[in-house]
Amino acid sequence: MTVSRRKFFINLGKTAGYLALVTSLPQLAWAKWSEKAFTATSLDAAVKAKYGDLPIVDSSEVKLKAPAIAENGAVVPIKVKTDLANVKSISLFVKDNPSPLVTTLHIGPSSLADIQIRIRMGKTSEVTALIEADGKLHRATQQVKVTIGGCGG
Repeated sequence: MTVSRRKFFINLGKTAGYLALVTSLPQLAWAKWSEKAFTATSLDAAVKAKYGDLPIVDSSEVKLKAPAIAENGAVVPIKVKTDLANVKSISLFVKDNPSPLVTTLHIGPSSLADIQIRIRMGKTSEVTALIEADGKLHRATQQVKVTIGGCGG
């Protein structure tokens, strides 16, 4: 089977177009990445970079479950759940990590605000969950003691 020169160049152009699209997908996926928040070195700076001046309230409606003692800081299981309405996002912060913002998960309008994740902690610290809902940040905190460091010591 022979391919004409015209079909060869058409296929070559399509392939180049597909490659350009595929290589741009990671850039599109990271478009909303908040570099200032993830590179901040203090908890207050990370919260300010991520959420600006949204008011923060301690809330009993935010359920944060973490182990009191984590045997290995490299894999600390965390659960966050709330029944608040209009939840936009859930963010986890570890106060004494080199970069306090661990993750931000955006919650869709038809999703339940109930997450389970494993995080990395360098040393004993306070874990803070911030839930953005109705123009406010709802906070829950818990102290987690780490016996083996997960972030380099």
